[in-house]
Amino acid sequence: MFLGSLIKINSVLKATSPVFLKQMKKSKNECDINSCFMCRNCLKQWHPAIAASKKNFKVKKGEVIFNEGDAVTGVYFVYQGIVKVHKKWGADKELIIRFASNGAIFGHRGLGGNNLYPISATALEDGVICYVDIDFFESTLKVNTDFTYNLMMFFASELQESEKKMRNLAHMSVKGRVAQALISLQSQFGTKEDGSINMELSRQDLASYAGATYETVFRVLTEMLKQDMIEARGKKIIVKSPEKLSGLIAGQS
Repeated sequence: MFLGSLIKINSVLKATSPVFLKQMKKSKNECDINSCFMCRNCLKQWHPAIAASKKNFKVKKGEVIFNEGDAVTGVYFVYQGIVKVHKKWGADKELIIRFASNGAIFGHRGLGGNNLYPISATALEDGVICYVDIDFFESTLKVNTDFTYNLMMFFASELQESEKKMRNLAHMSVKGRVAQALISLQSQFGTKEDGSINMELSRQDLASYAGATYETVFRVLTEMLKQDMIEARGKKIIVKSPEKLSGLIAGQS
């Protein structure tokens, strides 16, 4: 039964790739079929199906992978690099929902509903992404119960984070939200040898992640510099006093 499903899926996945994927350059870096969220949680016997069905693409810094409102064609995983997942916020603003780094899934928010992506995804740096089409992804869910369970837990965690973010937007000051953003980024990406957060983020993207305007975040960062909470070196930010930043958050939670 399992082998029959595998053969059937491999035959189905001969379909033509979406136009926007054709415009991306295929990567020579082959996925190790072990690192991403799907591979880690699937049966070993399913790995040959993943290898036969996935497509790897190179992305350039600033390249849009898909836009909010595009038709859902499949699900993505980060093999190398960082991808920002963001949503329109007002007429000319965006809100960054999360950052997907090595191994992380993205594009899954388009599952179900009206089959349109409710968010956009853009590469923050040069990297490699892995893509599987929606038919294969749904078949994977049906065959691999551990993967389905862990994806459900991931959805639950994402929902909790989204609810927390919305609460913070409503009740927390911009200074508290910037402090929360810096602590979250340091927790997710770690630090370099010089102590800076291990990702270079533009001030505009930091503002979008904190849910504030560029001008307000610039002013808040200047205050934090004067109060010796952080140190800035170009795009690099060093958290000098996590205790002070945590204090800003705790006072408004």
